[in-house]
Amino acid sequence: MKKQMTWLALSCVTALLGACADMGNIKPQARQMDANTLDGGKQLAVSNAAIAAQWPQQEWWHAYGDPQLNSLIATALADNPSLHIAEARVRQAQAFAGMAESATLPAVGASTSMTRQLFSEHDFIPPPEAGNYAWYNRVAVEATYDLDLWGKQRQALAAALDEVKVAAAESQMARLALENNIVRSYVQLSLQFTLKDMVEDTLSHREKSLHVMRQRLAAGLATEVDLTQLEAAVPPLHIQIEQHEESITLLRNQLAALTGKGPAAGEKITRPTLMLKSNAWLQLPTALPADLIGRRPDVAARRWGVEAASKKIEVAKASFYPNINLMAFIGFQSIGFSKFLSGESAIRGFGPAISLPIFDGGRLRSNLGVHTAEYDIAVESYNGTLIHALENVASTLTVAQSLQQQKDLNDGALATASKARNLASKGFSAGMTDFLVLLNSEVALLAQQQQQVQITARMMESHAALMLALGGGYSPEQVEATAASSQQNAQKTESMQQKGRQP
Repeated sequence: MKKQMTWLALSCVTALLGACADMGNIKPQARQMDANTLDGGKQLAVSNAAIAAQWPQQEWWHAYGDPQLNSLIATALADNPSLHIAEARVRQAQAFAGMAESATLPAVGASTSMTRQLFSEHDFIPPPEAGNYAWYNRVAVEATYDLDLWGKQRQALAAALDEVKVAAAESQMARLALENNIVRSYVQLSLQFTLKDMVEDTLSHREKSLHVMRQRLAAGLATEVDLTQLEAAVPPLHIQIEQHEESITLLRNQLAALTGKGPAAGEKITRPTLMLKSNAWLQLPTALPADLIGRRPDVAARRWGVEAASKKIEVAKASFYPNINLMAFIGFQSIGFSKFLSGESAIRGFGPAISLPIFDGGRLRSNLGVHTAEYDIAVESYNGTLIHALENVASTLTVAQSLQQQKDLNDGALATASKARNLASKGFSAGMTDFLVLLNSEVALLAQQQQQVQITARMMESHAALMLALGGGYSPEQVEATAASSQQNAQKTESMQQKGRQP
C-alpha cells in the first residue's frame, strides 16, 4: 500500500510538471566582463617604487592637514540632506528584504464573521433555520505555509538581500561624492584667497611705483602722459580684488550648503590652510583592475545588481511550476449564538492548496523575458561601469602626473620672472628704467604666480579625484555590515526550512 501511495505521488508530480506552461527558449545574452582581461595600459602599470602604494584610507582628506576641512566634512556627513536620502534608500531596501523574508515563513491570522442572513429552504441547512433569517457566526485561526518546492521565495529573498547591498553601495557612492565636492570647493576657496593676495601685492607695488612717478613728474623727469598711463593700470586691479571677494563669498555659501547649513555658517569659514605634503599618491596599488571591483562602490553596486537580476530570473522560472501551500484552520462555527463557543461548534481542518499555470504561458514567458532583459541590462551596466572606472583612474593619474611636470617647469619660469621684476623695480626707483619695463615685469610675474597657484590647486583637486577614482577608502565589508541583520535573518529562515524538509 505504501509503495502504491509513493507511485501515486510521483505520478501526480509528473502530471503537474507536464502540465506546466512552456518557458520557451528565453536566455540571457549579455556576458559579464572579467576585470583581469582588461589591459590598463602604461598608466595603470605597477609602480617601480620599492613599496607599493596603499589604497586610500576612509578619511583620505586628512592628507591635506587642515582641521577646518575635517570639521566641514564631519558636519556634512551628519547633516547633508542628499546623504540622508541615500541612507533612507538603504533602510527602504532592508524593509523590502523583510517583506521578501516574510513570504518564506508560515503566515498565521485570525478571522471572525457574524452575518444575519436568510437561509434557503432547499439547501443543507435544516429547519427551523431553513427558510428563515438567522445569525451565521464563524471565528477561526488560520495558517498557511508555502512549501516553496522550486525555491521561488528563497530566490526572491536572496535578490532582495542583494538589493540591500546595492543600496548600501550607492549610499557610499553618495558619501564619496559629497566628500569630493567639499574638498574641491575648499581647494577653490583657498585658491581665491591666494589669487586675491597676489593682486593685492601687485596693487601695493603699483601704488609705490605711482608714488615714485609723481616724484619724478615734480622733478621734471616724467610727463603727465606717463603718470596717467600708470594711474590707468590701478583700477583693473581693484576690479580683480572685488571679483575674488565675490568668488570667496560664493564658495563659502556653497560649502555651507554642502554641509547642510545656511549661508550664515559659510560666513564663519576662515581661510584654508591646505598643505598636501607628499606626492606618494601618484603611485598606484598593485593588481589594480581586479581589486578595483571591490574598492569602488559604483562597480560593487553594479556587480550586486547583476546578482540580484540573476536571482530574479530564477524567481520568474519558478513561476512556471505548481505553487503548493499547506493550509490549516481551527475555530468555532454555528448558526445562532446559544452554542457558538461550545465544543459542539468546533471546526478544524488542514490540507494542500495547489495552483498550476497551464494557459498563462504567454504572461509568464513575457515576465521571464522582462527579467532576462533586466539581467542583460545589469550585466552591460556593470561592464560599462568597470570600463569607465579603469578609464577614470588612468585619466586622473595622467592629469596628476602632468601637473607635477607643469609645476616643475613653472618653478623655473617663476624664479626668472621674480628676478626680472626686482631688477626693474630697482632700476625704476633709481630713474634708470622706464615704468613700462616695470609694468611689463609685474604683469609677467603676476601671470607666473597665478599659474603656479592654479597648478598647485589643480594638483590638490587631482589628488581628491584620484582618491575618488580608487574608491575613497571604500571596502566591501562596509556594505556587508549594512546588510548583516537581513542576512542573519535569511540564514535562520533557510535553517528552519531545511529542518522542515528533513524526514
